Amino acid sequence: MSKKLKIALVAHDRRKADMIKWVKYNAVYLSKHDLVCTGTTGGLIKKVFEDAGIEANVECMNSGPFGGDAEIAAMVARNEINLAVFLIDDLNPQPHEADIQMLLRQCRLHNVPIACNVTSADLMISSNLWDDDSYKPMEQSYVNFSRD
Repeated sequence: MSKKLKIALVAHDRRKADMIKWVKYNAVYLSKHDLVCTGTTGGLIKKVFEDAGIEANVECMNSGPFGGDAEIAAMVARNEINLAVFLIDDLNPQPHEADIQMLLRQCRLHNVPIACNVTSADLMISSNLWDDDSYKPMEQSYVNFSRD
């Protein structure tokens, strides 16, 4: 891929191991893009790149419970994020559920692809559409559907 993306990487505590494994597997690919992460996840991701001897641009926001999800949601709203990978812990309640839902909602509203598991993340980062200049995402329209 020749197009440089800004990719948001977020993982809840019980999903951080999956995120680290996914980043290790895709480290060379991810290092070609700008990464923005919530705090703790970002620190772990930086270490993955350091241990592998790979240079990468990783920007860390606050941790999720301290506003990191909201910071990334704001970046989505400003059209600063091309893709988000958000590994959510669906088995345990999160104290910052409102921020989680805000990030998911902003991605949906602003038509930003968001992967919530590693399989969808793999499929999204490997899409040929990123470099297809003729591809334009369909504009979303929030209008009432009429069966007339």
